[in-house]
Amino acid sequence: MSRLHLFDLDGTLLYGSAAPVEISRQLGLAEEIAALERDFATRRIEPPEFALRVRELWADLTEAHVAAAFEGAPWLSGIREVWADIRAGGDYCAVISLSPGFFVDRLKDWGAHATHGSRFPAVPFREPVDPAGILSAGAKVTIADALCDRFGVGRGDCVAYGDSMSDAELFAALPVSVAVNADHHVSGLASYAYTGRDLRDAYHLLRNRG
Repeated sequence: MSRLHLFDLDGTLLYGSAAPVEISRQLGLAEEIAALERDFATRRIEPPEFALRVRELWADLTEAHVAAAFEGAPWLSGIREVWADIRAGGDYCAVISLSPGFFVDRLKDWGAHATHGSRFPAVPFREPVDPAGILSAGAKVTIADALCDRFGVGRGDCVAYGDSMSDAELFAALPVSVAVNADHHVSGLASYAYTGRDLRDAYHLLRNRG
């Protein structure tokens, strides 16, 4: 039976950062996004409100900003290599993130079979954000189930990689999980834990398990 590997983005594939932070830096809005991130982390605001406020913050966003943010982001080493190995073994890899889909979807070029992010209007923004398209922690479980159907696997064949509160429901729903540079929200739920900057080392925790 094939295995489905499900990766979070912010704080997991990105070391110590998040897509909204990297995008905002390109616009010179580091302080503003830091304040929003704090409000989100402390649950003062929920994902839809975060997205609405980010949309306002990024009024001048262009595709060039997004490309620069993606290229300059602090990615873990070895992402392409891990996904190539997953593919070579007949398994599947996908990214599920609350961050904007226009950033997350770029990871398809790195080898992800599927990517799912919050639905924002096209860049540059001409339309408002539809709150119904903004993902939540619970939505990660729903998307994981849909991906299981797509690839012909079950929850028992899935592995989740994540780092924080938005991954807790997915970790609780799946039998195998890897906490990557994680905080207390998932560290107690994870099957394995990895701290460092190379995804190959986190992945090899599973490979060594067999």
